Amino acid sequence: MKPDILVIGAGIAGLASAWALSQRGARVTIVERGPIGRESSWAGAGILSLLLPWNYRPELAELAEQSVALYPDWLATIRQVSSIDPEYRRNGMLVRGEVDIQAAGNWLKHHPSAEPPAPVAAFGPGLWLPEVAQTRNPRLIQALTEAVRRTGVTIDEHAGEVHLERQGDRISAAVSGARRWTAERYVVATGAWSTAMLGPLAAGLNVRPIRGQILLYKAEPERLPCLLFDQGKYLVPRADGHILAGSTLEDAGFDKSTTEEAFASLQDLVRRHLPDVADQTPVMHWAGLRPGSPDNVPTADRHPEIANLYANTGHFRYGVTLAPICAELLADRMEDKSQGEMHRFCAWPEKLSYKIP
Repeated sequence: MKPDILVIGAGIAGLASAWALSQRGARVTIVERGPIGRESSWAGAGILSLLLPWNYRPELAELAEQSVALYPDWLATIRQVSSIDPEYRRNGMLVRGEVDIQAAGNWLKHHPSAEPPAPVAAFGPGLWLPEVAQTRNPRLIQALTEAVRRTGVTIDEHAGEVHLERQGDRISAAVSGARRWTAERYVVATGAWSTAMLGPLAAGLNVRPIRGQILLYKAEPERLPCLLFDQGKYLVPRADGHILAGSTLEDAGFDKSTTEEAFASLQDLVRRHLPDVADQTPVMHWAGLRPGSPDNVPTADRHPEIANLYANTGHFRYGVTLAPICAELLADRMEDKSQGEMHRFCAWPEKLSYKIP
């Protein structure tokens, strides 16, 4: 049976979109060019917060806050049909180094910091943000994959490069080689590849890859009791003792190579705060490609010219953070529900200049 909606891309944005739409009764198929969720959704750190919220547009900070507030119930609903624990934890985050208190002032009026507990204070003075949470993003991808499949969503992975066929003001099919998928409506959720995949259909959507590199270490559980942010980089502790050190911001095109320069920079971060851990050989060093967008603004909207084409993309560093809210905004848009401020903020962009923050 032909699906109502074809979602192109099985990263966090595509899976969350399929989940939201299937929960509203739509028949959904996902097409993924490679393995499920193995691009930026897997490569990131799973921090559920902006870094740092007061450094971004107020609308984006509000969007992120609304999304993070959805997380406990969102994950609880997913867990009703999935056996996989995404390891949601509210560890808090210690911000070390200089903080622009003037810029942070208004945000801190509504989100006061607190005195850090003793294990956190042992890492030195800093701004303590106790509400910051995380999820283990590879496990979240696995949980969502199981959940959408159990609710009837079909996933065609390893499909190869997908192209859209247009007839007038509508998409008629998605095509990859000899394979062809048709649906009533189509959602592009291909992350850093979204603009390249759309090609002449991009219509101002300006998403491009921004490489980020991460080191992974193994330590004793609770060696690092919280997330730690220092001069643009972070340390993230997992429940089993793994610690992620990230992440770089590199305008390197679609090159996912790792570099010695990034290795040294991230290792120095670990050495400053966890010298015993830094003496170990990292478990892994990898790179991922974020879906960069002008001013970090995501798109969850209908195409301005093609009636049955939508996108959920451009989340930059915050695809996991924004996954629940952007999926709901997209589903609302596809149901032609009234458009509020957040819908307008995530509208299909006009042609804007691009800069890396």
